[in-house]
Order: sequence, then structure tokens, then C-alpha cells
Amino acid sequence: MPFSTALSGLNAASTDLQTTGNNIANANTVGFKKSRAEFADVYAASVFGASKTTPGSGVRVTDVAQSFTQGNLEYTENVLDLAISGQGFFGLIDPKNMSQGLPSAYTRNGAFQLDKNGYIVNDQGQVLYGTVVTANGETPGPLQVNITKGKPQATTLESLSINLNAAATAPAGTFDPTDPATYNQSTSITVYDSLGNPHVLTTYFVKDGTADNTWKVHQYIDGTTNKLTPPTGITLKFDTNGSLIEVNGDSTTTKATLDSYTPTGADALNLIFDFAGTTQYNSEFTINSMSQNGFPAGDFAGLEVTDKGEIFARFTNGNGEKIGQIKLFRFRNEQGLAKLGNTTWGESAASGPPLSTQGDNPGTGNVGTIQSGALEASNVDLSKELVRLIVAQQSYQANAQTISTEDQVIQTLLNLR
Repeated sequence: MPFSTALSGLNAASTDLQTTGNNIANANTVGFKKSRAEFADVYAASVFGASKTTPGSGVRVTDVAQSFTQGNLEYTENVLDLAISGQGFFGLIDPKNMSQGLPSAYTRNGAFQLDKNGYIVNDQGQVLYGTVVTANGETPGPLQVNITKGKPQATTLESLSINLNAAATAPAGTFDPTDPATYNQSTSITVYDSLGNPHVLTTYFVKDGTADNTWKVHQYIDGTTNKLTPPTGITLKFDTNGSLIEVNGDSTTTKATLDSYTPTGADALNLIFDFAGTTQYNSEFTINSMSQNGFPAGDFAGLEVTDKGEIFARFTNGNGEKIGQIKLFRFRNEQGLAKLGNTTWGESAASGPPLSTQGDNPGTGNVGTIQSGALEASNVDLSKELVRLIVAQQSYQANAQTISTEDQVIQTLLNLR
């Protein structure tokens, strides 16, 4: 009996050593979660139950349980290095069965990259799961970056905040954009059509000599033949404090709608011009701000991932376009997940299915957030594991000593005969 008891102790200590050694071996494995061997004592029982004087029959391994505590975040320079801060797992789709739609494995290792087809994959070729932005909304499945150009956006609104010199003299003669003597100031801004083609919009300011604190604004596009304002121009009226109070006789707005202009091959440009912030003080003509909301087509410049798991494509025109959404998965019993290797886990009867079949957006409910440009390190504490290694070694040696002692006892008994 002591032999079997000691053998069970040797087996248990060996499992403890193996578990601790595995933790130490994976101390630098991204997304690795440490394990511990758990034991229970064994008693031989009769039909009447175990006697209170029964010494026990040894020990058995009840579980090698994993600890899913948070690992430290290590920052990198790769935007597709993703670390989860909080609860949740990345979903991975088997590249051999992309049509399955839902993940077949889960991981905390967020070292991702783009493959030759633009899919976001790990080092095993498994594809990151999420939703892809399409013209019809967001479609769940493998995340793919398949963009080379950023779409242009036609200008619809221009904003100009300036100061017009209250001491300026009204020009003589009829306004003529080709004659600088017929206007006080001018300024230009580039606007874009539906194809991303640039067009120069020029604004001329003429002080009205027939009414106090009044200016006329004339606007042309692509030269001096395509006028976007009425023949008499847009009327700006200021109060005695120099504040803009009317645009074309309307005191409720600072905006004016320009005439439509159709560039060659593109949609018509329908522009609104906003004069908010424009003043008339006795100081030089000054441009405080000038902007418009259009932009040309742009080349793909890179990706950006937010803490909410949103994936944006960035373009050289300064625009950003959302192309995908990463989803995270949670389980009722994380320790019940099946260990698949390569720091991945699979659903099992013990873990139950994911709490959300198609995953949750990071940062919602009890789901963690995502840190782009970082990786979650192993949660192994080497100093603790080395101490545990010594304890497991001593346990193994003590059980071996039990066998040695029992062997000496038996030899003594045999010698007595």
C-alpha cells in the first residue's frame, strides 16, 4: 500500500513539475495564460464508508487549471499588434473554411498582420473575425483590408471668417473681376467636384458706396467667366459695432447659397458659403479662417484601430474611412475552454458557447477595450514559478524517499525470515 501511495505522489509531483516547467517555458509567449496543477487526496472506502483511522491511499490530479488574469501590455510600433485590456477573446476563423462565418478558435494573442489577400491574420494564418463595412451596412465574417484609393468628396460648404476694413473707400466704376481698381480685396480657395478634381473659387469684396456698413461679394469659379452669385453680388451688412447682422437682407443666417456649377464630366457643384465670424473693423483686411469640406481622391496610407475596435483606413488626402469592426467573445466558464495550442482555445461543453454568438464591440458591457500598437504579455510571474518549482522538486524527492524507506522495511522483514 505505501508503494502505491508514494507512486501517486510521484505522479502528482511530476505533473506539478511539468505544469510549472510549461509556465516557465512560456514566460515570453504573447497571450499565454499560466496554469496550476490541482490535487485531491484519495481514500479507500468500503460499503460502510471510510474509517476515521484510514490513512489514505495517496493523491490524484483533479485539474490543470488556467488563470486568465490580465497580462502586462508591451507596446510595439505595429498598428495591427492588438492587446485586450479587460475581458474577452479575439475570434479566429480557420483559413481552410472561410465560408463558415463564425470563429472556430479564440485567443488573447493579438499579433496580427495582413496577408497577400488583405486579410488580417495571425502567424498561423487564422483570420481575425469581425464585421466588414459594405454599401449595405456591416457584414459579419473575416476581416479584410481591400482598399487602395480613398473616395473623393465634393465640396458643399465653404466657410470664410475675415475682417473688412471699415475705413476702406468704395471703388469707382462697375465691378469687373479683371480690373483690381473695381474691388477692394479678393481671396481664393480650392474646392473639389464629385471626381475629386480641384476648382479655384475666388471671392471679391467691394465696399458699397451707396449704403453705410455694407459690402458686396462676388464669386467666380475657374476664372472670371463662371459667376456663382447674382449680378449685383451677395450683400453683407454690419452694425455700428462691426458685427455681421445680415446676409442678402436676412438677419437669421450667415450663409448664402451660390448658383449651381457643373464641371466637365462631374456632378453639379451646389455650394453654400458661410460668412460666420466676419467683421468690419477699422483695421487691415485679415483672413481669420478659411475652410471647405471637400477633398480629392487619396492613396491608402495605413490603418488605425480605435479602443472600441473600429478599423479605419487612412488616406493621403487626410480622410479616414471605417472599413471594419473587431468583435470580442466572452464565456461563462473561461477555465472550461479546450486548449488547442498556439495560445488558442476552443469552445467546449464545460465552457459553454460564447455569451454572444457574433461577439460584442470592445468597450461595451463587460467586454474589455483594445489597445492598438501593443501586445498582452504572458501572465507568468517567473519568481513565483521558480519557488513553485523548488516545492514540486522537494515533493518529488520526498515521495521517492517514501518508496526507498518502504523498500528497506520490506528487506528487513525478508531478512528476519
